[in-house]
Amino acid sequence: MLLAISVQTVFSILFAVLIILLAILVILYILGRRLQEKQAMQQPMLEANTMEVSMLIIDKKKLGVKEAVAAGLPEQVEKQMPIYARLTKLPVVKAKVGPKVLTLMADPSVYEILPLKKEVKVAVSGIYIRSVKSVRGGTIPEQPKKKGFLAKLRGKAENAVKEAKTEQGKKKK
Repeated sequence: MLLAISVQTVFSILFAVLIILLAILVILYILGRRLQEKQAMQQPMLEANTMEVSMLIIDKKKLGVKEAVAAGLPEQVEKQMPIYARLTKLPVVKAKVGPKVLTLMADPSVYEILPLKKEVKVAVSGIYIRSVKSVRGGTIPEQPKKKGFLAKLRGKAENAVKEAKTEQGKKKK
């Protein structure tokens, strides 16, 4: 049985899909702009409340929002978290600040370079670790550079070529 679909039907379906995609892009653009404006308004407030603190990093983990609240973050964090962000994992750090052991959130880029079991001087705004200023007894570790998509593919291709050459060398012997 042969299905006969006219060209006009195909074009009308494609046109409808294109319009829907365009509407989604416009909505995402508008929401992105609003979030950028909101972040720009909050940035000066964060900078005004930032202070340098010396702390001993005990542990660091990436936890879901509910797990992070159970680990010691205030419940207000869960209540103020947007719905779309509740599914993500937060970089949580347990640190000893003076005589107290506190649970803090860290910037994702800072979380990667925070050393465990070392005393660190950091810039903190509330419960949020913004940057690492210095590490006692050493230098601040550099953040590892991430490879791009094409660099990863190139590396895989080079490894495959090397393996193929070694297999050919084994077959010849």
